[in-house]
Amino acid sequence: MNIFDKSISPTEAQLRYLDADYVVMKPGSFVRCAVTGRQIPIDELHYWNVDRQEAYVDAAAALTAFERHGLTPL
Repeated sequence: MNIFDKSISPTEAQLRYLDADYVVMKPGSFVRCAVTGRQIPIDELHYWNVDRQEAYVDAAAALTAFERHGLTPL
């Protein structure tokens, strides 16, 4: 069995987000975007917030979360 075996149903991972990396707390194949709720495959995860421990599917979702918390881009 491996992660490329399509007979295995995907499971949600739990990660602890660090400044330039993350630590897997519970193994899985994806995490959820905090803004859209979409599944983000672990190998496609590029955007997250360390302070809020949230993952984002893309830069637009990250900006939306940034603005929701009353912050403005430079």
